[in-house]
Amino acid sequence: MNSPTGFDMNQPDVTAAAQLPEMPFAAKVTRTGEHPDAISFEKVGVCYRTPNERIVTFKEYAIRWLQGKVRHREVWALHDVHLHIKRGETFGLIGRNGAGKSTLLKLIARVLRPTTGRVIVRGKIAPLLEFGAGFHPELTGRENVYLNGAMLGFSRREMDEKFDRIVEFAELWDFIDSPIRTYSSGMTARLGFAVATDIQPDILLVDEVLSVGDEAFQRKSAARMHEFRDGGATVLMVSHNMAVIQEMCHRVAWLDHGALMAAGSPSEIIQAYRDSQE
Repeated sequence: MNSPTGFDMNQPDVTAAAQLPEMPFAAKVTRTGEHPDAISFEKVGVCYRTPNERIVTFKEYAIRWLQGKVRHREVWALHDVHLHIKRGETFGLIGRNGAGKSTLLKLIARVLRPTTGRVIVRGKIAPLLEFGAGFHPELTGRENVYLNGAMLGFSRREMDEKFDRIVEFAELWDFIDSPIRTYSSGMTARLGFAVATDIQPDILLVDEVLSVGDEAFQRKSAARMHEFRDGGATVLMVSHNMAVIQEMCHRVAWLDHGALMAAGSPSEIIQAYRDSQE
């Protein structure tokens, strides 16, 4: 689909893996006809309409709506964002809570549609936004691995092939046949991370997930992120950890109140963001 407002679903073949260059990022050579950008935002805005007053029940809302007494205000989560992210690039998003970072990732993952403008995504997406969100507490870890895999679009045969790798990575062999309700939050997150990352996507969306588990598992998570990056995947990550952003990203964008304030090298943008906090 290629319309003035909405998504472009064009998904050409992914480029061959390449060694990541030194900063700043230089676009990889692509095959004839292949666009150098993995993700493009063209004057994108996202607007939410919220009632001016708190209405507790649906019945009350329906009555007031029929009477024409419901008044709304517009809240722009993103406004006029114009941004291009290249194939194979690791791109960071920084900003305060509520700046629009997660909204931007949800647009790429097609969880949301833009109110204005156009989002163009070229490639298969793996969104690592909220681990374990589809887990059922009464099902075992084994059953939830298959359930979560099905939600991610994998067949039973594919999950049979992945299962041992997933459990080994999550380090949960002793608990895999116990109900999820008996897991700690860290164990649940580790299992969700292992399921979601046992793929090689074209585009990887990462929202504050490198803090999953204990220190040893965080190192494993970071190593897997490096594997994706070295394999040629485009990585878009949100984090409040400036050290992680500085280490892993080729370029960084700073969002504030839904507006794109600046985009460029990690050191320059991080410094500008920190200066704005003083």
